[in-house]
Amino acid sequence: MDALQWRKRPTLKQPVMLVAFQGWTDAGGAASSAATYLAEAWNAWPFASIDAEEFYDFTSQRPHVRLDAEGGREIVWPENRFLAASAPGQDLVLLVGAEPHLRWRAFCQCVIEVATSLEVQSVVTLGAMLTDVPHTRAVPVRGSTTDTRLAERFAMARPRYEGPTGIVGVLSSALARVGIPSASLMAQVPHYVPSTPSPKATLALVERVTGLLGTRVATRSLELASVAYEHEVSEVVAADDDIAGYVHQLEARTEHGDDVVDPLEEIPSGDALAEELERFLREQDGQA
Repeated sequence: MDALQWRKRPTLKQPVMLVAFQGWTDAGGAASSAATYLAEAWNAWPFASIDAEEFYDFTSQRPHVRLDAEGGREIVWPENRFLAASAPGQDLVLLVGAEPHLRWRAFCQCVIEVATSLEVQSVVTLGAMLTDVPHTRAVPVRGSTTDTRLAERFAMARPRYEGPTGIVGVLSSALARVGIPSASLMAQVPHYVPSTPSPKATLALVERVTGLLGTRVATRSLELASVAYEHEVSEVVAADDDIAGYVHQLEARTEHGDDVVDPLEEIPSGDALAEELERFLREQDGQA
C-alpha cells in the first residue's frame, strides 16, 4: 500500500501550502493549533493523508483507543492530513500532522508529490520554539526563507540557524531541490511555561499567515483565550518572587533592546513553573 493515500484530488488555482507538525517545533501547541484554526475558519476538507505505519515508532508515540457511540473500541493512529480550502482571493492546501520518527526523506517525498500534483506555488511552514521572551508582551514571529523572491515580497531574512533540525527544516530543503519556494514562520513562546498551550502564540501565527496571504479570519475566540492565558500565567508568576523578578528582566530587555538577563543567574526551571501553572489551572477549574 502506498504511504500517500488520496481520497480525491481537488481542483485548485495556484494554491499555497501551509504546513504544521506537532512535536519539536510546536511549543505550546501553537503551530498545529494555528493550522487547525485556519482549516476550520476556511471550512477546509480532507483529500489525502500519509499512512502512519512507515513513519512512526509506536512505542514512542502510541496510538490511542477510544469508544464510539455504541461502545465499540477504535484505534486512533497518528495523523498527517492534507486539506483543501479557498480563502478570499487564495486557494490553499493545509498539511496538519505530527513530526514523524522514521524515514524523513520518504515522508517529505509524499509531501512533494502532493505539492507538485496540485501545482502548489509556495509552501509556508509554521512552528513555535521555546525562548527567553516574556508572556506579557506581543509574541514575536520570525519569518525566514532562502528564496529571494519570497524574501523581497514578505520582507523576510535568510535563515542563519545551524544545528539540529526538525522535519520542517528537512522539508524546506527537499522543496528547494525540486524548485518549490518555501518560507518559515516561527513564533517564540516563553520557555518558563513549556507545556502550557499558548493561544497567544497561536493568534500571532494566525495573524501573520493571514497578513502574508492578504486575507482575514475572525479571531475573537483566540483573543479572549490569549487574555485569559496571560492573566493565569501572571497570577502564577506573581506568587514566586524569583520568577517574577526574572520575568521583569525579560520585559525590560524587550522594551529597551538590551540583554539585561544574566545568563548565569539561577532561575526556576521551566518544568517547575509548568507544574505550578498546571496545578493552578486545575484549582481554577475546580472552583468554576
